[in-house]
Amino acid sequence: MSAEFELTRNITIGQYLPTGSIVHRLDPRFKLAAFVILILAIAICGTYAGNLFGLLVCLWLFHLARIPLRYGLSGVKPAVPFILILAVLQLLFYGEIARGGTIYLQYGIVTISSESVRLVIVSAMRFVEVIFLSSVLTLSTSTTELTHGMERLLRPLAAIRFPVHAFALIITIAIRFVPTFALEMEKMMKAQASRGADFGTGEWWRIVKRTKDMLPILIPLFNVALSRAEDLILAMEARCYTPGAARTRYAHYKAHGRDYAVIAASVVMAAVMVAIPW
Repeated sequence: MSAEFELTRNITIGQYLPTGSIVHRLDPRFKLAAFVILILAIAICGTYAGNLFGLLVCLWLFHLARIPLRYGLSGVKPAVPFILILAVLQLLFYGEIARGGTIYLQYGIVTISSESVRLVIVSAMRFVEVIFLSSVLTLSTSTTELTHGMERLLRPLAAIRFPVHAFALIITIAIRFVPTFALEMEKMMKAQASRGADFGTGEWWRIVKRTKDMLPILIPLFNVALSRAEDLILAMEARCYTPGAARTRYAHYKAHGRDYAVIAASVVMAAVMVAIPW
């Protein structure tokens, strides 16, 4: 039952794991650009072999970043119920919309075809790949580097008065707060369980029951989120942070040959996933 309360062990997005690997030493601008390229390739690719290649790339990135694979796989566990629900819906109802393929079962509005089966498998692989890539990015890049890298990449949008700095700051704060909220939820679940609440006793496939068990902690969690946000605002104001003001930069990034090699490698891998007929 104790494993049911260890939420922070299953949240890999938003945490930083300094291992000193070559991935950690890359320019954050180029890491973000490579991340976007691979995500777009995953979204476009709709074949088994292409997504299998994407999974192998993700596993290779974990090895390259010296991040334990078991730790990376733990990040998929919280998404399993959502993946299963989506898989069932796609399997039962996508066959009526899809054209082509072999129909295996048809009963009323329920149609199971080869296309719906393909979509179920490919969608599950896509979810896992996106979680893996997001985990590698955040585990190998600090919050400060993410903010600076995103701001530099979006700098051309400042010409149309887009709030680049504010947008980058909001995104990085949201990512950083994911493990923080997981930790707060873990504390609430343990506190409720110590008072006799029914946490951690249901099987993982009983999604409705587990969802009902979570309802009593939603309101306290929102209160904690608002309190954390207020503390962050006060901390930023105490440091004289002014939104929209002209700011100097302490960190200045300089690209090296390995950074350009990362972009070239990501383009090649994306082309392999999408362009080559598998």
